[in-house]
Amino acid sequence: MNHLTTVPPASIDGLISAVREGRYGTDPAALHAVGAFWVRQSTQFPGTVQKYRNYYLVLRVGANFGGCCVERDDLDSAVAEELSGSSVADLLGDQRLPVRIAALDAYLGAVRPHREATNARVKLLPHGTPLERARVRDEAIASLLAIERGQRVALIGVVNPLVEAIRSHGGICLPCDFNMERTADGTPVTRDMQQVLDAADLVIATGMTLSNGSFDRILARCRQREIPLVVYAQTGSAIVPCFLGSGVSAISAEPFPFSQFSADPTPIYLYRLP
Repeated sequence: MNHLTTVPPASIDGLISAVREGRYGTDPAALHAVGAFWVRQSTQFPGTVQKYRNYYLVLRVGANFGGCCVERDDLDSAVAEELSGSSVADLLGDQRLPVRIAALDAYLGAVRPHREATNARVKLLPHGTPLERARVRDEAIASLLAIERGQRVALIGVVNPLVEAIRSHGGICLPCDFNMERTADGTPVTRDMQQVLDAADLVIATGMTLSNGSFDRILARCRQREIPLVVYAQTGSAIVPCFLGSGVSAISAEPFPFSQFSADPTPIYLYRLP
């Protein structure tokens, strides 16, 4: 086996290649997806008109889960019937990006579990309603950035409680999303990611940028402009910490089962550069 890597990855493809070469520990050919799940879920908070529709591929590798949120038509739900029993090595070579992301997340969750990360602070989301838990989670995400009053914060992947949290810290939210026209308070939402990346002083992106292939582009632009990037990761919660200090400044990592699937206290792991 090759020596374990100490070089931060430059891209998702680079990280997958390093894992397949054994540079992150256990040979991925020796690990298998013992379970594959397809989840359709929606959320609509009381008094609002916005309905969030989410579709997840989840793979179980041993005691760990890897999750990937996708657009509605990106994968057929029958994928969950096909993938169990496959080796992680084979899944990392799958032609479908969401399958590769879910497998990579499950693998890294196994070899680099959050609970053993010395640079992660654990925060338990409290028992409560989805909105109560979302507000605590999104306030924790916003607190990872030292937002100065009047700074422009690109939000790539809009969650309305996070819009509120950014504004409560004095930031000007620049929302970007493919599936929303306006935020809850009526702010127009752009579909042009490049526009907000060029204008922002700080960037917050969701882990879904991993599954739609835009993460590398966001990472490269933030590196180029030397601006902070915070990632709120349900998708790829174990992947994004590999980029901490290499384009990513902070992470809220939320492994499966995600907060919306429980009312009981569940952990998020907050990573931040010193």
